[in-house]
Order: sequence, then C-alpha cells, then structure tokens
Amino acid sequence: MPTSVLNMTTVTQYIVPPKPEEPAGTGSDSNPVTGTGAFPGTGRRTSSRAAGRGSLGAGLVEVPVVPVRDPASAVLEDPVVAENKRYCTNCGEKVGRGTDGEKGSPEGVCPKCGQAFNFRPRLYQGDLVAGQYEVLGCIAYGGLGWIYLAKDHNVSDRWVVLKGMIDTGDATSMAAAVNERRFLAEVEHPNVVKIYNFVQHPDPFTKAMNGYIVMEYVGGQSLRQLALQHHRDVGRAEPLPIGQVIAYGLEILPAMGYLHSVDMLYCDLKPDNVIQSGEQLKLIDLGAVRRVDDYESPLFFTAGYAAPELAREGASVASDIYTVGRTLAVLSIEFAGYTSRYKHTLPGPDVEPLFALFGSYYRVLKRATHADPAKRFTSCGEMADQLTGVLREVMALGTGKPRPGVSTVFGVETRSFGAGLTAEGEPALPAPDPLEVATILPLPLVDTTDHAAAALASITATEPAELVAALSAAPQDSVEVRLRLVKARIEQGDLRAASAELGSARRLVVDPADWRPDWFHGLIALAGRAPQAAREAFDRVYDAVPGELAPKLALAVSAELAGDMFAAARTYELVWRTDRSYVSAAFGLARVYMAQGARASAIEVLEAVPETSSHHVAAQVAAIKIKARRGETGVAEQDLHDAAGRLERLALDAERRTRLSAEVLEAAYTWVKSGRPGGGPPGRKVLGCELSERELRFGLERCYRALARLAATAEQRHALVDKANAIRPRTLT
Repeated sequence: MPTSVLNMTTVTQYIVPPKPEEPAGTGSDSNPVTGTGAFPGTGRRTSSRAAGRGSLGAGLVEVPVVPVRDPASAVLEDPVVAENKRYCTNCGEKVGRGTDGEKGSPEGVCPKCGQAFNFRPRLYQGDLVAGQYEVLGCIAYGGLGWIYLAKDHNVSDRWVVLKGMIDTGDATSMAAAVNERRFLAEVEHPNVVKIYNFVQHPDPFTKAMNGYIVMEYVGGQSLRQLALQHHRDVGRAEPLPIGQVIAYGLEILPAMGYLHSVDMLYCDLKPDNVIQSGEQLKLIDLGAVRRVDDYESPLFFTAGYAAPELAREGASVASDIYTVGRTLAVLSIEFAGYTSRYKHTLPGPDVEPLFALFGSYYRVLKRATHADPAKRFTSCGEMADQLTGVLREVMALGTGKPRPGVSTVFGVETRSFGAGLTAEGEPALPAPDPLEVATILPLPLVDTTDHAAAALASITATEPAELVAALSAAPQDSVEVRLRLVKARIEQGDLRAASAELGSARRLVVDPADWRPDWFHGLIALAGRAPQAAREAFDRVYDAVPGELAPKLALAVSAELAGDMFAAARTYELVWRTDRSYVSAAFGLARVYMAQGARASAIEVLEAVPETSSHHVAAQVAAIKIKARRGETGVAEQDLHDAAGRLERLALDAERRTRLSAEVLEAAYTWVKSGRPGGGPPGRKVLGCELSERELRFGLERCYRALARLAATAEQRHALVDKANAIRPRTLT
C-alpha cells in the first residue's frame, strides 16, 4: 500500500512568542523570536459565530458513526515511545535512536544541547493519584506527554484521562502543563474536551512532584486514525471523501470560534488532535492553547500545519484559521510534501484533481491559508459560512439534488436576466443586455456595523435619480453610502459617475480583505460592455467568498458575454444544480447549450424550471420555441408532439397561445413538406390537426385569422389576413 502523508511523523515544536514591546525579528522554529503584540490585519479577528452545535454533517452529508471505544480496551500493553518520535524538546535534535541494530534508550542526554530526556511512563497500573484517580495504564502519547486512563473513585467511578509529560525535566513542558491548568477549566463547549482537575503525583524516578491534567475520556478515533483506516479499507492511499472532510471542518470551526470568543487560541490543530466519538467531534490535546494576549508562554506548533508568520508575529485568530485550512487539505488530498515543498502553499488545480473538480473548495483552503494573515477569513464563523456553501455545491453535484441555502453576505435574486418572454420572430433565448444584468445581479447585504447603516435603512426612494439625491444628502459618508451610490449611478447609465463613487468607496475601506469594491467594479465593467474586466473582478470576489452563488452567476454571464462558452456552461451549471431559485442561471445555461449546438440539453434545463418559479411559463415557452425550430438535424416528429402537449398544458393568454400554436403548426407543416423524415404511422395529430399538408394548412389559416382579430394595427391585421389566404388550401367553396 502506498505511503500516506498521514503516516509521516509530525513533530510539535515550540517558540517563545514575541513580546509587544520588543522590535520585530526574524526568529526560527526553536529559538526565541520577537515581534509585535498587535499584528497587522488581525485586530478584528476575535469575533466568532455562536457556538451552537448541530448534527455532524450539517444535515447535508452522512458521516459514518465511530463507535465509542471500551475504555479498558484502549490500554497499551507495552507503552513505548517509537524511536522515530523521539526528539529533544529543547533543540529538536533526534534522540534515543538506536544504531547498528541496537535499540535506542528512552532515557538519556541530547548529544547536541545537553538537555536530559526521558520518554518512559511515570504512572503504572494500580497507582492512585491524589487519592482519587486509579490508573489503569497508558492509552496514547503525543507531542507533550503520555496519556493515562484512570477511574475517578470520587465521582461514580467515571472514566477519566490523565495527561502527563514526556520529559519531566523539561521546563518548557512543565510550563505548558501549568498553562493548561491556569485557564482550561474555563472551557465549556460540546466540541472541546472537558478539563476536570489538575493534580500532582510523585515521579517514580526523581521523586519530584509531577503535574497531571484530569480530563474527560473521549472514546473514539482521531481524524488521522480514521484517514489511515480509510486507506486500509479501500486498499490504497485514498483521502477521505470530500463531503466527510468538510463536515469535520464544520464541527471544528465552531469549537475554535468558541475559544476565540473567550480570548483563547488553539494554536496546534492537526488531524491527531481531533477525535470523532459516535456522531460528535472533540478537540483534544489542549496543551498549546493560550490566551490571545499571552506573550510569555512557549508557543507550540506542528510543522506543515503552522502559519508562516507564527515565529515572527506570534499566534492569532488568523494563524488558527490557517491550521484549519491545512488540516482539511491533509485529510482531503494525498498531500505529499506538505511539510517540505508545500509547507506554506497548496498544490494547484493543475496538479490536484480534487481541486480541479471542486474549485470552490480549493478557494476556501487558499483563502484560509493565504500568506498574508489579513487576507484570511476574519473569523471561524465566516469560514464556516463559506464552507457550508461549498458543501451544498459538492453535495448537489454528487447527488443531482439541489441544496439551496440562505446567503449571509448577499441578498436574494429578486429579478432574473435573460428570462423574459420573447416576441414573435425573436430568438427563443436572446442574449441578455449587459447593463440590465449589472442592475439585476444580487447585491452584498448592508454591513450593519457601518456608521451610516441606520440612515440607509430609512431611505425609501427606488427611482435612480431620487436614490442618488437621497444618498448624496445622507448625514454621514461611509463605504456603504458610496457603494449604494455606485449602484444608483449604474442604473442611471452614468458609468463615469459610478466609477468616481467607487474610487471614493475604496479610499474609505479599511479592511484589506473587503471584497465589495471588487464586486461593484465588476458591475461597472459589465455595464460598460467589458466582460473580460468584469470576469477578473468577479473572480477576485469568488476567491474571497467561495461558498457564495452570486459571484459564480456573475462570472458565468461575464464568460458568456466574452464568448467563453465552456467556462460559462460549467459555472451556470454549478449555480443551477445547487439552487433552482437562480433562474437566471437556467436561462444562461440553456443559451450556452444552444450556442454549442446542444439543443436537447437546453430543452432539458428549461423544462426543469420549477412550477413555483415566476419564470416557469417563460421557460416552457422557450422550450416550445426551441422544439419547434429546426436544429442541425431538423425537427423530429416527437419534438412536435412534445411541444404541442406542453403548450396545451400551459396557462397563457389567447394571443400568446395562438402565436405559439402557429409556430408549432408552421414547424409541422415544414416537416410534412420535407417528406416526414423519421415520421410514424399516419393519423397522429398535433394541436388537433392531422399531420398532413391539407389539415395543417387549415390549422394555420385559423391561427392567422385569430391573430388578425387581435392585431393592434390595421397594417398588422391586413398582413395576417393575407397570410391566412395564402396558406388556405384550395376547396370547392
């Protein structure tokens, strides 16, 4: 079986964090570094969405349940730290390694720096710690110490875990344990392991008192173990299913966000530190957790998961978000080189098939792991919102069933473009007007923290000129006021003024991650018939909010107007398959299919517009028109019957029904005159007329005379009467 990156050793390292009063320095992974306390771009990164918890999978994907493990079965028979996991906690040098076939000693002195090490357990079966916790044995070991299973005789013999240290002589490890004791008892979240107590017990070798964290027992498997088990089950190095990985992310993010909301940072997220038990995930191994304003305690991290600025600037909400992105990447792709070649980057869609298939997922990871902390997601809640949108897309593509959702940053599509009923003689699916598209695309929701938000909510004007006047008279200038002025100027058709307003808005923006100016830049470019410039602007928005459908719809119409039908079809399809309320995407996809000669596919899309949509009739009419018009292979008899049956079921006014009937009968007449290619047995009817030249002539005559009676002008009436007379078959009367 190929080697997986999850089989590779990950080493937790630590640094002394920068103090706020010290100047910035270069630093290294294991030596003290300096930096500033208020890091650029991270000042607002402490907010988080409420820490509520739903079922694993967000109701969108089923995640296999992991049985809760019998605690007693978890005890290791021979608790030994593998030699390839033995590193000096002071300098990172390999220690305790064997040579020439001889096993290495778990106890000794680092040959590089002289730091003593001891990897032996300190507690054994039968030990009674603090007169309360009876030890059953070791169950695991990690970067900071052995983990022991015990029974709490003071609380109904409940199972608990005691976490000690690998090297009791290491002051850094001791500091980490004290750090846990200091504030981890405050943590109260269903997805974070619960800390019960902190106790001490004499070391069997040195007789010094060692500290132990007492925490709840979480029976299950770590995400790393689940990934390795998946490899074994499928017989090859295959990552976990993307839906399952995203579901894990949607459980991890609220827990991380909770920690941020109480001014704590997790710092060392990786697959080893998350356990699934039953249908629940928990963050464990809280040894690296620290206060956001802690500039004294050692900073622990793991190579391949840690943000590049960590040694230079210290930990932040942004660096925590980085670890989430890296953890999801390691679980979802065969990420060879994640600690070397791709230590601070991701493989692109050109080399990673999953990223090529699910571009939105790639963009979530790309933003979460951006080199600039200020351009990452501003909170775990924001990342979770976008990741939820991506999961909806993934499941819609995978199951063929729409997975609509409510956006937290865009308004709904109140109008649709390219979906209107067409007049006689016009194409069934005319290309949309770019200016109209720019005024119809959804707008970003008003930022309620903007100081002019209340004033904007009181403006009731709807006409562009009135809206411009009201916005110009707003008591306070702000980004929101300027952006709304951009939209009003676009609706007026004054693109020069719109560009000027956008320039003013950009000067007011303080957050480098604010994508809204790019959105309005794209609208201006679209209205100005510069679709390629619009694509570039909307693509930047897509990078920022990859779980949203509005940017993809804008990208699709921009690609269509630029003549890139392949890109347009792919993006329209993504929007339409995810959420059927975006009817603009259905009409756009049908237009692109028609441009590519895929007539049947265009009809299929239009027929899928739901009856609950206000554009259902327009879609059915367009489908009828396409069926009744000659394609590359001509009109088929079945198309005529389908068009007629659909028309008979539609609720239309008399004039439109008659006009459509005439189109269908004209197509049938042309088909009969061409020799009935591929026709069935005689006697079949379309709209009450037998498929014969004589009967179709009579049917068309009736349609033209009915339309003449409904004509708006005498000229139109005379033309229709002439058509009726010309088509009428010769008779004796």
